[in-house]
Amino acid sequence: MSNKLYKKYIEKFNINLLDCKFLGKGHNGIVYLLPEGKVIKICYETYSCEREYKILEKINNNKYFPRVYGMCGNYMIRDYVEGIPLNKYIKKNGLSKKLSKNLIDLLIEFKKLNFSKQDIRCKDIIVKSDGSIMVIDPKKCYTKNRDFPRHLVKGLYNLGVLNIFISVLKEYKPMLYDIWIEKITNYIKNTYNLKESE
Repeated sequence: MSNKLYKKYIEKFNINLLDCKFLGKGHNGIVYLLPEGKVIKICYETYSCEREYKILEKINNNKYFPRVYGMCGNYMIRDYVEGIPLNKYIKKNGLSKKLSKNLIDLLIEFKKLNFSKQDIRCKDIIVKSDGSIMVIDPKKCYTKNRDFPRHLVKGLYNLGVLNIFISVLKEYKPMLYDIWIEKITNYIKNTYNLKESE
């Protein structure tokens, strides 16, 4: 997107949403595909837009996150991420060893980016056609403290593939496995009231 065209969007809300493709909506806002191929996210609350934008701006050009181009009020313009949400992808295709490694690498990247929240929901991860993954809707990455991927683990458990993820983690990053396994086991046991034998 050219600076001139982008300036048009930022200086004035000069967008006819009838010319845009509706992509979806979540807890924080609505997303449309602009005719130029970028995305406009319109947030319900200005503060949530600012919070998300600041995270994406800080890590701009990171391969796991869409590039942002600017923000005005309660909307931002960013790159379009084409693919399938992880939860839907797994329901259709299962969880491969390669995808498990990609998820582990993503979580390691969170640590490198100094995120205090080492976690992400399945629905906020997009699996692209080449098998790579990207995060949409990063939330509270620098403000929430979480030292293991609780939401991700819960999602994978509900999809019936947590055992695959854990076995790949043990083989691929044994040190990380040693750090997380007790927390993962206790979390699942307590969340689902499982007995020791289950």
